[in-house]
Amino acid sequence: MNAFAGLRLAVGLLTIVPVRPPDTIGRPQARAAMLLAPVAVLPVTLVAAGLGWLVVWLGAPAPIAGVVVVAALAFGTRAMHLDGLADTTDGLGSGKDADAALEIMRRGDVGPMGVVALVLVLGAQALAAGAVLGRPSGWAYLVVLVSASRGALALGCMRGIPSARPDGLGALVADSVPLATAATGWLVLAAATVWAGMLSGQAWWLPLVGVLLALAAVWWLLARCVARLGGVTGDVLGALVEVAASVLLVVAAVS
Repeated sequence: MNAFAGLRLAVGLLTIVPVRPPDTIGRPQARAAMLLAPVAVLPVTLVAAGLGWLVVWLGAPAPIAGVVVVAALAFGTRAMHLDGLADTTDGLGSGKDADAALEIMRRGDVGPMGVVALVLVLGAQALAAGAVLGRPSGWAYLVVLVSASRGALALGCMRGIPSARPDGLGALVADSVPLATAATGWLVLAAATVWAGMLSGQAWWLPLVGVLLALAAVWWLLARCVARLGGVTGDVLGALVEVAASVLLVVAAVS
């Protein structure tokens, strides 16, 4: 089944969890992988949230717990989304045409703009994660938030959004997810986020605002990348995930 093969592909691609890759990797499996990314990352998010909870239980300051969570997530995902954020920032910030910007992103070295983006995003995520962990059932809220951020992958792969390159991950998954399917997935993620937020003591509308702001931020960055680069790449998809995670976590930290 494409769904099972897609889940295996998502787990192997997006996390360090060892899993046998599917026998066939084509557009159907890639589409399923993007849609199932929030489920595929659950093992990593559970471990990261558990470690953060343990640090809080041991009496360490909340920011330290947040740093532990962010470090565990980076390790558990091979920091691939962070790498995508840095490369995308360098490419977009270069001011060069699409081909030159894509070449900057392909090189993989991190420039000053990419470094600044990483520092700001990691700092915001660590502080916000620490604040969330300090609440009742905060670890569960954290798991849902990080998993929900992977819904950005489905948005980046929606029908009508091309790949910026003829090869690579972007070419495999771009233009593969129907709009209705992506929207349905986000409705499910929004419901889970609102439920988890209320469980932690937030008013119901705050998690909903977080989801809407995350959608707006992801859509803005996606539109910017399509206009400047001609489409999406694997780096762009990673950047979308980190932007979504940052917005969701920051809003979740609001009392």
